[in-house]
Amino acid sequence: MSGLLDQLRSSLQHLVPHHLLTWLMHRLSYCRIVWWKNLMIRSIAGIYRIDWSEAASDELQAYPNFNAFFTRPLTPGVRAMDITGESLLCPSDGFISQAGVITDGRLIQAKGRSYTAQDLLAGDPAVAGLQHGEFLTIYLSPRDYHRVHMPAAGSLQRMVHVPGRLFSVAPYTVRNIPGLFTRNERVISIFNGAHGDFAVVLVGAMLVGSMATVWHGTVNPPRARTIRNFDYTDQPTHLSQGEQMGHFNMGSTVILLLPPGMAKPDPALQPGQAVRMGQTIGQLQPS
Repeated sequence: MSGLLDQLRSSLQHLVPHHLLTWLMHRLSYCRIVWWKNLMIRSIAGIYRIDWSEAASDELQAYPNFNAFFTRPLTPGVRAMDITGESLLCPSDGFISQAGVITDGRLIQAKGRSYTAQDLLAGDPAVAGLQHGEFLTIYLSPRDYHRVHMPAAGSLQRMVHVPGRLFSVAPYTVRNIPGLFTRNERVISIFNGAHGDFAVVLVGAMLVGSMATVWHGTVNPPRARTIRNFDYTDQPTHLSQGEQMGHFNMGSTVILLLPPGMAKPDPALQPGQAVRMGQTIGQLQPS
């Protein structure tokens, strides 16, 4: 019965005005009317049992709007991270949706469903070097810390903004909508590290008002109609391991693609397992 309900809920998403609802949420989340933003913060914090102890501030007045709360920074040093270059770090809070090897150019989306790295990365040339490498997909819920950090050190080569749909990335839609991550709007960042190019993909979703990177600022809105490419090879931005690289406004999904030989993921990582930004999720291999 639950499977049929999930299919029905997923089918209804084809009829929902994704971009209109997301635009409306974006406007509401930036509203500075004090009683409104406080109501939103208290409501979400209560519903999702937000852990205030890690936040840089637990005072409502510290957040000029709801979005400032949702993208709140952590208290410095609250997360222990091994930044010696020996550990692969988890880029975000959330839980593991899927993890494994990129086989025949494909990544697992859910049981019985897969998609190509070529489609996910919109044909970026880094695809060739990622064959037989590792991938990790992390779903962020509204209760999670929404900033994304570097799993390993790297120099930014390219950023690609791919417009698209804004289907929910909740587990039931991931199980039922084919090619979900290749159909949704996303921001692709290609970094060059000790073992070659690796990719960090921020996948948009319904109600995700925007995505941002530390080198560009807000990437969307505006919501482009065509793919936008940003080349940084002549002025690469180097980011250290554990350094923030971007953030979501509202929850979504991070997909990490690593070249073969870069890391040996922890074999204990399984779909459904909760993870936290900065925790060790594998071992980086010597270059």
